[in-house]
Amino acid sequence: MSTHRRFRDPRRTKYDFLTSVLVHCPGCGKVAHVGPAPDPSGVPDQRLYGRRRLVCRSCGLVRNGSGGAVALHRDRHAPATDPHFAVRLWLQTETRHGWVWAYNLEHLDVIRRFVQASLREGVPWHEQGRRMTVVARLPAWMQQAKNRDEVLRAIARIHASLLRT
Repeated sequence: MSTHRRFRDPRRTKYDFLTSVLVHCPGCGKVAHVGPAPDPSGVPDQRLYGRRRLVCRSCGLVRNGSGGAVALHRDRHAPATDPHFAVRLWLQTETRHGWVWAYNLEHLDVIRRFVQASLREGVPWHEQGRRMTVVARLPAWMQQAKNRDEVLRAIARIHASLLRT
């Protein structure tokens, strides 16, 4: 039996995780959720550039976004923000190399499984879009085995932050 943990790239991009995003509530600072806003008929708008709604169950804050532009986070030395409302993400923590962040728990789990694995299978070189997957776009320091323990500790801190809320 092999002791290697194998990871196969699920071929998902950052855009695949934008349907549900956990953020700091601008009103009370607790966990809030950004998701699709319902259209006039009550059906949630599932399009990437569709209308979004920020909802906080702690203080009752509700904000509706008009949709359209999506501003993805790019600076590894600054806290990450939600692409729709520019509100700080909940699932993030700083390390000595930079920030570890995720839009939601599913996104964080993909990162955790990738970092944990000693055998990582990427998308074949000949496939289109292979450099656009979420794990292929991780910073080099997160991909290095020497930083594995530090990144996994950061992910554990992120999980613990959800339990404190």
